[in-house]
Amino acid sequence: MLQSDVYQRIVDNLGNMSKSQKKIANYIINNTETAPFLTASKLAKNVGVGEATVIRFAVFINYKGYPDFQRHLQDALKRKWTSAEVFMKTTDEKDAPENSLKEVLSDDIQNLKNTLHQISPENFEQAVQEIKKANRIYIIAYRSATSLGMFLQFYLDLILQNTEMISQSDGMSEHLLDIKKDDLVIGFGFSRYTKRTVEALKYVKQREAKTLVITDHLMSPLVPYGDITLITATEINSFIDSFSAPFSVISALITAVTRSDHEKVEKRLNQLEELWDNFDVFYDE
Repeated sequence: MLQSDVYQRIVDNLGNMSKSQKKIANYIINNTETAPFLTASKLAKNVGVGEATVIRFAVFINYKGYPDFQRHLQDALKRKWTSAEVFMKTTDEKDAPENSLKEVLSDDIQNLKNTLHQISPENFEQAVQEIKKANRIYIIAYRSATSLGMFLQFYLDLILQNTEMISQSDGMSEHLLDIKKDDLVIGFGFSRYTKRTVEALKYVKQREAKTLVITDHLMSPLVPYGDITLITATEINSFIDSFSAPFSVISALITAVTRSDHEKVEKRLNQLEELWDNFDVFYDE
């Protein structure tokens, strides 16, 4: 295990580490099967240092940040862990329920901060422009990522009237049969990635459609098929992914698209309000 580059970096830098950094290094080296699954806050708690110290440690050994460092630790295990295995390695039976609330919300705050630093303004602006000019928009999202796709599809189609969600793999081929160069495909994928999502993106790239990928890491198998890639942090100390950051990015995309064409959107929303009133859609005391 310690032959891996990530561990070699730790060993090579031991002589220049502070006392706190050495504590982190020793913990990681002595817990190679569990440390890769710990969030920065959980690792800090286990080692007995501050979360900021853990984040600085990752940068000190020449990683872009803690998520980048954590991914390399996980890759060093050289195999895919099942959800059950991750659950076992990240669960402390002695933790009180209120600790989960504080821990997960703290992790999500860090995920949002990391995501803000990982997405360049230029990439985000390009994503907005591609959504605006697309003839048709297809959203590909499977399993838990379906929730993200449905949220984006609801609001884009409400305003643009050109958005379709593909969540059932059996009907994927029929949905994508008529895809054209001026269409946009938005693909969601997070570890563990589904084969069908990768296959779908590969197919639409062959058809020369534009692609926007929203995923969790530059090493994601979706990245090679994205004309534009938005990286969102999803790590929490659990067997589930956190979607707080992806949802925030989606909300930002919807907001930016609608603000850039506010007169058209305002007219559309006024028409919808009349329709909703006629059909008595919303509860009114």
